[in-house]
Amino acid sequence: MTERLLSVEVAFALPERQALIALKVVEGATVQDVIERSGIQGRFADLDLGQYDVGIWSRSCKRSDKVREGDRVEIYRALTADPKDIRRRRAEKAKEAGRADKTTGGRPNPLRSQEP
Repeated sequence: MTERLLSVEVAFALPERQALIALKVVEGATVQDVIERSGIQGRFADLDLGQYDVGIWSRSCKRSDKVREGDRVEIYRALTADPKDIRRRRAEKAKEAGRADKTTGGRPNPLRSQEP
């Protein structure tokens, strides 16, 4: 009896380079199996990819989860900045500049929005 092969991908990115590796694995392979089989560690030898979180199609998962046909295993780097803090700073800057709206947050400064 032959084992069924699944087509999957492994994705990892740094700001200056990225990798997307397509491969075939046997049915029942785990996320960790796929990462090891992809050889991605060789492309990023200076990094310990074991310390990063993983997911399948943008959903966090465990390395012991089994993959399915067509899955993209993603290796996530840690965030360099908190998205909430970035948005808060952008909204404050927009308020100070008098261009706050629904997108930037806050209310427009009525004194700055008047035409002279």
